[in-house]
Amino acid sequence: MLAKRGLMVLAFGLLLGVLGQNAPDPWRIQRGGQLYDHWIKAKGVEAPAGDHPLWALQNTNTRKGTDTWRCKECHGWDYLGKDGAYGSGSHFTGFAGVLQVRDKSLEEILALLKGSKNPKHDFSPYLSQEDLEDLALFLKYGTWDPRTAVDYKAKKPLKANPDLAQGRSIYRVCASCHGEEGKNINFGTEEAPEYVGTLAKDNPQEILHKIRIGQPGNFVMPGFSFLSLDQLQDLLAYLQTLPSK
Repeated sequence: MLAKRGLMVLAFGLLLGVLGQNAPDPWRIQRGGQLYDHWIKAKGVEAPAGDHPLWALQNTNTRKGTDTWRCKECHGWDYLGKDGAYGSGSHFTGFAGVLQVRDKSLEEILALLKGSKNPKHDFSPYLSQEDLEDLALFLKYGTWDPRTAVDYKAKKPLKANPDLAQGRSIYRVCASCHGEEGKNINFGTEEAPEYVGTLAKDNPQEILHKIRIGQPGNFVMPGFSFLSLDQLQDLLAYLQTLPSK
């Protein structure tokens, strides 16, 4: 546990150095990204009853209940919604992305989260003011465009060190929890296991979000937002060499 806490302290210290002393609180940006991923898990609360009120506006994504309340289910792991990886397939909803809200002020983003544009998008009954502020901070300062790192059709990094040395070096930190082959933690089930290698191959946008932001509801999985674009691509390339079964 001490080693894992040390990783979080290291991650925070490096990120603070990258952002600078006058930047928004990086802890809050990271927490906002975890709320975006799965605010129910991040807060440790029960899911609201039924589907999100806006879910009825689409009929292509057949998920129900808890999944419909996740920001990522409408707007994607790449924050591009219908214009990104969720532009087709079982996750398609037709909803817009959120990448463009970076151009708005924090006050404007908070208002959107409270339903200023559409009352059915009001999250204030479920998220505290601090939660909403953290989510707004993430939307303004924590999102990025994964198309600068990933070939969406091939699901491969656009540019990575071919000898994998850089990615392997970065993964040494991850291996302390995930294991040398990435199989110490199973995200799936015994019948259908899902390891870090599985996720890297199947959904590079998701794994890049979790690398940068961390895992909601899991104190020991820190985010590494300080990694550069080149480092993210090198790490992704190495993760895709790890076993998926």
